[in-house]
Amino acid sequence: MQLKTLTATAVVLLGLVSTSQAVEINQKGAKEIEANLSKLLPKDAAKGFVTVNPAGTRYEIIYDFAALLKKADPKNFSVKGLNPWSIFATPEESGLWTIEGNNSLDVTGSFKAPGQPNTEFTYVIDSLISNGVFDPAISYLKSGDFSSKALRFSSKTEKEEVSVETGSSTYKMTSSDGEMQGRTNFAGSGTMNGFVEKISGKDVPPVEIRADTVDFAAAVNGVSVNDFREILAFVLEHADEKKLKRAESEKLKELLRKSFPLMSSLNETVTLNKVNVSSVAGSGGADSVDYTIGMSGPSDAMRFDVGMAAKQISFNSALLPEMYAPFVPEEVDMQFAFPELNIAAVGDELMKVDFTDDKKSKAESDKAFEKLLTNGEFVVAFPKISARSSVYDAEISGEVRGIPESTTAYSLNASIVARDFDKTIAAIQELAKSNPDLNQVSFGLMMVKGFGKTDPDGRQRWDVNVARDGSITVNGQVIKGAN
Repeated sequence: MQLKTLTATAVVLLGLVSTSQAVEINQKGAKEIEANLSKLLPKDAAKGFVTVNPAGTRYEIIYDFAALLKKADPKNFSVKGLNPWSIFATPEESGLWTIEGNNSLDVTGSFKAPGQPNTEFTYVIDSLISNGVFDPAISYLKSGDFSSKALRFSSKTEKEEVSVETGSSTYKMTSSDGEMQGRTNFAGSGTMNGFVEKISGKDVPPVEIRADTVDFAAAVNGVSVNDFREILAFVLEHADEKKLKRAESEKLKELLRKSFPLMSSLNETVTLNKVNVSSVAGSGGADSVDYTIGMSGPSDAMRFDVGMAAKQISFNSALLPEMYAPFVPEEVDMQFAFPELNIAAVGDELMKVDFTDDKKSKAESDKAFEKLLTNGEFVVAFPKISARSSVYDAEISGEVRGIPESTTAYSLNASIVARDFDKTIAAIQELAKSNPDLNQVSFGLMMVKGFGKTDPDGRQRWDVNVARDGSITVNGQVIKGAN
């Protein structure tokens, strides 16, 4: 039921579908739009969820979200205050549609998942204003501007309570033609003001996270929205069938083949500005915290990236002795990547799956995703992992290659660089006066320095290689021979 609710709600984002280009507003046109939108709904939710009425020079599209929940068991899910939303669509002479809406949300409810405690929730959006241009050619918005005054959300169980509040927010999206015919590029950006999250519970000390603003930007290129829409419609049409017929299986394969690859690239960045975290253990924060994800490259050698960075970090806690404060990083940057993912091979194998047999199709699908790793070898790259404080400045980059089934068949190539390494050793030696156990650390760092080489800019460098035969070299010097 949850899957059907999510896919049905996606209809609101897909919006209008291609209809006759007649500008005249009448009941016949309203019914045509209503019928087209209802095609993307589960059969048990189609009735009553979408209603379209003529409204002067435009159509009013009413989404009654309560209709999606009419078959929900009230013992497991209940909600109050779920009022319908209205979106007004005006057909233009160009064939595009102008979309406008001003809605709000104020609901309370509860749900209970199997094996989980009862959860009570509230969700409030003071005002959500939307203005956009819908393009039937891509079955999606060509552009759009959205804004909200405030958002409040809370979730409470007998063990934990979480609440989130934000001030005003704005969001803008645009689209353009992709490099491949029939494909579309989408880009969006926005800002959320006054973010506050509070977490508390029986086993969790109260924690509060604040950010002055949250900025986000994303772009996804090479998407075939029409193909995605067809796949969604097919899945919903056959959602209640235990298995597909042979003709339906071939139809699904053809839809997947047309939509492949689902996208050519993806990138997203979320930045929290002026972050502050407070708890009974202490407080801390950062001038900014960035989260990034990305996907790019050809389908037979795709790369997935993920990263996190923080600047001007601060930390204040009685649990941290003052002498250790200089070792708290002021800046961190962590970037990881999973390159050489063979999405094309996965797609080719999926075309061989027999979707008429559930057990067989599951086994064949699992086998298809084994093709994701080129030559059965995983690669984990770390383009940059760095940390800096007043007493150290270090960075590591490289990659690990290996076989998933083996704990020994792997290799490592990495470069480690450190600035002011003598300053780091001196700081450890100073700490060792109060904690003699650190003398071992100090001695180890001096040994490490002996293997290093000096770059022209004065940094210490260690180029490390671990081969699959177990041998280890540092800057070309053999540290350990083969097993």
